[in-house]
Amino acid sequence: MASAFPTISSDIDPLAAHLIALREAGRRALIPYLTAGYPSPDRTAGLLDVLADSGADVIELGVPFSDPVADGPTIQRSSQRALEHGVNLRWTLDALRSFRERRDDVPVVLFSYLNPVIGYGVDRFIADATDAGAAGVLLTDLPAGADDSLEQRFQGAPFSFIRLVAPTTPAARLDEIARTAQGFLYYVGRMGVTGARQALRSETLSEVAALRARVQVPVAVGFGVSTPEQAAEIARVADGVIIGSALIDALDREGDSGIAALMRRLREAIDDVG
Repeated sequence: MASAFPTISSDIDPLAAHLIALREAGRRALIPYLTAGYPSPDRTAGLLDVLADSGADVIELGVPFSDPVADGPTIQRSSQRALEHGVNLRWTLDALRSFRERRDDVPVVLFSYLNPVIGYGVDRFIADATDAGAAGVLLTDLPAGADDSLEQRFQGAPFSFIRLVAPTTPAARLDEIARTAQGFLYYVGRMGVTGARQALRSETLSEVAALRARVQVPVAVGFGVSTPEQAAEIARVADGVIIGSALIDALDREGDSGIAALMRRLREAIDDVG
């Protein structure tokens, strides 16, 4: 069944085009998150394959960081464990390159804080992330307008520079962000940190629907989406559903089979929306 969302007519970047093609085919993007190097470095390659084989349309690969202030306890714990194993930005880029050499059908977005990128070197990072095959980069703590020069360097990169928007983002600022948005807008489904929740905020669906009516770039929703039922609710109004903490929890409980089973349930729930 064709999507009711409007098609973007202007020139768009490849990641945005990927989400739009899914939407026009009646499919909403399932976007799982994985912390690079968790639960151990030797597991990352296999887990990326599990996500791709279980229905991921885009994968977010998190760069471990020592002070992940936007993340809840689950992702904080996974990040700390990866750091203890010596995983860093360089290692994450190598893992991404290895995955992209095996699989070119699932785009990968690097999810990071600014500090590791600054330490690595911004221009070096842009070049190496591009060479490794990153489809996009999301820097959690680089909001629009924080550093015009730095933002322009990322916006001019060959990959998509993805922005966060929140329920508290004023309309004028939202319009400013949307004008230069690439890939997709990451809508924060609730204020606070990431983490699994028993229920969505009652306002989330109406907020996302209003956002979709206001912008042309695809919109994906994360923060607090935990169950197939919640994913289906989000899929009715958004272009993509982002799942992080719930997948890591499933991995901790049941290993690879647990994460694959949850991915399949999420995929089925989203697809049933039509």
